[in-house]
Amino acid sequence: MFGKNPIRPPVSHDGSALEVKSIFPTLQGEGPYVGWPSVFIRLGGCNLACSFCDTEFEEYETVSIDQILARVKKLADNQNNIRIRNLVVITGGEPLRQNISPLCDALIAEGFMVQIETNGTLYRALPEAVNIVCSPKNTGAGYFPLRSDLLPRINAFKFLISVSNVDYADVADVGQNEYHAPVYVQPMDEYDEAKNSANLKHALALATQHGYRLSLQLHKLVGIE
Repeated sequence: MFGKNPIRPPVSHDGSALEVKSIFPTLQGEGPYVGWPSVFIRLGGCNLACSFCDTEFEEYETVSIDQILARVKKLADNQNNIRIRNLVVITGGEPLRQNISPLCDALIAEGFMVQIETNGTLYRALPEAVNIVCSPKNTGAGYFPLRSDLLPRINAFKFLISVSNVDYADVADVGQNEYHAPVYVQPMDEYDEAKNSANLKHALALATQHGYRLSLQLHKLVGIE
């Protein structure tokens, strides 16, 4: 959206239906489960508008969780009706804008692993089995410590790294050090070969110096959604 999306606040509902942009099979391209066959549920809307965000998450529709679950189960199978995608990733936009807990419960009951990707600014109670990957965002006034209710639940942090964007030139302590959560550094894709090369080099240096884990956008490297 490159910062052109409307900023949408959290919504209050019982979670029986969600605003969904798309549901699709793919490989997880980033973070702890990189390379895993998965089904992505991309929810609509975000409470932030980041200038570098290259994801389309508007033009969504309201879909019942029964319909979502049926779609996920179908996409999780291969052509022989054998489940090969056991990971479901709930992303956005910002998934914690909506009450995703009932959907998470339903997916877990069906034997799926569930991961969500959040910017860390919102909180909702989620089942303990849900894996939470947080990619903190810099508002321009620096990084801020994450919410105390969300922080203990986060399984991994993913920091975007840019040489030209000073707000994203380094990894900040947003509370992860207290919980010893793994930190991934991911070069920001700025759609400029020279900038991207510099971002990769800097991310490698940070990983080497501090022991962070390098995250590359596998889906872009192999040309899938």
